[in-house]
Amino acid sequence: MGIDPRQAGADDVAAIHALRRSLEDWMAERGIDQWPVGSVPVERVAAQVADGQWWVVQDDEGVVAAVRLLATDPEYWGDEDTPALYVHGLMVDRRASGSGLGRAIVEWADARARAAGVTWLRLDHRLSNPHLDDVYRSWGFEPVGVTDRPGYDVVLMQRPLHSPAPLSALARASRRTASGSMQG
Repeated sequence: MGIDPRQAGADDVAAIHALRRSLEDWMAERGIDQWPVGSVPVERVAAQVADGQWWVVQDDEGVVAAVRLLATDPEYWGDEDTPALYVHGLMVDRRASGSGLGRAIVEWADARARAAGVTWLRLDHRLSNPHLDDVYRSWGFEPVGVTDRPGYDVVLMQRPLHSPAPLSALARASRRTASGSMQG
């Protein structure tokens, strides 16, 4: 599946937030414990977009998918200095469910990570969501730890990129964001 994510701008904040809310509601209706309803305020999404963290995929109806890419993730992974790219908030609108779009976005992130010369592609999910564990394992990720958060545990997963480089390579890639490159 060919995709062409673009870095989100201020005009995308409402669509990203609406997609998140719709998925929170969908999961809550099905008893899926991943994202509690209302857990991310629009102001947080706006700050993350302003920081260059969000990427979106559009179709004829608007934003159909979104993902955050981070160069570090101290909230979940601690003060880790291993060169990695962290995938967060991967969302695919239900209208594209089962299309392979989620995996295509992860593969796109993998290519960005390789280009930046990092060692690992990393993501996480709630321990109480075994479906995501199965999905991520099928995409080549392996669990490497569990971290406890207030009220829930998070499974940390990663897959190797086999192209180690110093963090400075990722920092250089992040600086190119202004010209359309990855932002950490």
